[in-house]
Amino acid sequence: MRGPGRWWRGKTTPAKVETYTRWSFHSFAMVEFSSVGLMFVAPLGPRLGACVLLMVGVHAVACCATVSRALDWTRGRRPQPVGLLWTLAAVTAAISVAAMGLVEHGPDGDGVDTAAGGVFGLVLIFGPGIIALGVRDRRRAFGIAGGFALGAWLVALALGSSALAALVTAVTVLAGGVSIAFTAVFSVWLLNAVYELDEARETRARLAVAEERLRFGRDLHDVMGRNLAVIALKSELAVQLAQRGRPEAMAQMVEVQRLAQESQREVREVVRGYREADLGTELAGAQGVLAAAGIDCAVSGATAAGLPVAVQSALGWVVREAATNVLRHGDARRCAVELRVLEGRVVLSVENDGVTDAGGGASGSSGSGLAGLRERLAKIDGTLEAGPAGKGLFRLAAEIPLPSRSAPSQSLAAVRSVSEVMR
Repeated sequence: MRGPGRWWRGKTTPAKVETYTRWSFHSFAMVEFSSVGLMFVAPLGPRLGACVLLMVGVHAVACCATVSRALDWTRGRRPQPVGLLWTLAAVTAAISVAAMGLVEHGPDGDGVDTAAGGVFGLVLIFGPGIIALGVRDRRRAFGIAGGFALGAWLVALALGSSALAALVTAVTVLAGGVSIAFTAVFSVWLLNAVYELDEARETRARLAVAEERLRFGRDLHDVMGRNLAVIALKSELAVQLAQRGRPEAMAQMVEVQRLAQESQREVREVVRGYREADLGTELAGAQGVLAAAGIDCAVSGATAAGLPVAVQSALGWVVREAATNVLRHGDARRCAVELRVLEGRVVLSVENDGVTDAGGGASGSSGSGLAGLRERLAKIDGTLEAGPAGKGLFRLAAEIPLPSRSAPSQSLAAVRSVSEVMR
């Protein structure tokens, strides 16, 4: 079974923000219901207290339903819950009027007045704030809170309260309602901003891939365009010379063959340059991309300078694949990259937290990423290890042997010994 921690880590950052926002507003309804149940029911007595608790419970349920439907509407999953908003407004108004009536015409006693006044304030503060979630216009959201405050003032006056008491009640309701409405408006704005930033990051990644494809296409066009034009001209010339029986046709075809071979060589160089990865560049790029995604990436150890080109290219691909999968899988907050040059070998390790059930992390548990890296490393006698490295950690380690430097010294010693013998 999945625990709460794994359930939370399995969500994307926008989904976490949405879950946090949703349950924050659900908690308002829970606070409203629990406050009435713990503090205001006892002074009202069993029957009257149960009735008030039931009314507040209906209001809390309406608030929770409105929160869910309004946030879904904000994300474009459902239509605007207009009917539910009006229902919550009506329930809020009815309970507030009933609470004020209880203060003025209910049983005598300070405890009864305090309990009814608390119910009145809680309902009128939380109700407009929850309704603001389902309103697009900010002015209208704050206007709703002001409208309920005005209604509270009028109801208080109508039920016989003094002008000062009615004003204090209206100001209290206005301050609380505007505060909750502001929280709702800001939360919706923040939620939309997080989703837009996540979409922008994905768009930027797709644009980077498209730009790289365009660059590769331009390089191929520059390499092949001129050579193909020359090959076409020389082939046409060779045909004309052959039709005339001229011996120069063979020389032209030899030139066409040379140009074709040269084109093949240049295309291989372009593809090789496109496929090879520079280790220093990949380390800097991975650090920048992970930092932009909010992941703390630390690069330590030796520098890539001085390593053979083949070793740098293979390790560069390891860094590229690891950084890609840290972003794609899990929900990492920290990533550590370490490069060590030991005696006769170089070791690159990438360790990150935020591992999910799907085996996220530096490599993932599925796909062809690991297989491709192992094949690439095997060509230069390298190895790749990947797996859990502790609680919530994933570690990917690539090890490549360095070319031996003892052979030249041994050959030189052998030459010296032979020369001494000949002397």
